[in-house]
Amino acid sequence: MNMVGSKAKKRVVLPSRPDPPNVAQVLEDIQRAAPFDPVFTLLDDTTQDARGQCGDTEVESRYQQSRLYLDLNERLQEVKGQLARQREELRTSGERLDHDVSEVKRGLML
Repeated sequence: MNMVGSKAKKRVVLPSRPDPPNVAQVLEDIQRAAPFDPVFTLLDDTTQDARGQCGDTEVESRYQQSRLYLDLNERLQEVKGQLARQREELRTSGERLDHDVSEVKRGLML
């Protein structure tokens, strides 16, 4: 049977995508790269063009800001945990206080 207008296409099977490199492989690749590797030179040029002569002080300042942000975020997480514990302690104390007050009221009625 001949179908008019349809073409018989062979389906091409593509190879599966390789797994991405792990951290060790990426670090090894970076360490083996030459200091003047075009990729690093290109990246350095584009970041300098975009920022307009990025100096060491600006890089250091951004690093310090990032470090401060991470430190503050870690501290906030610690304080969050402390507040949760204190809230639970207050709830428990409140329940104990309610119980003690009801005990005192019962004692006065007798």
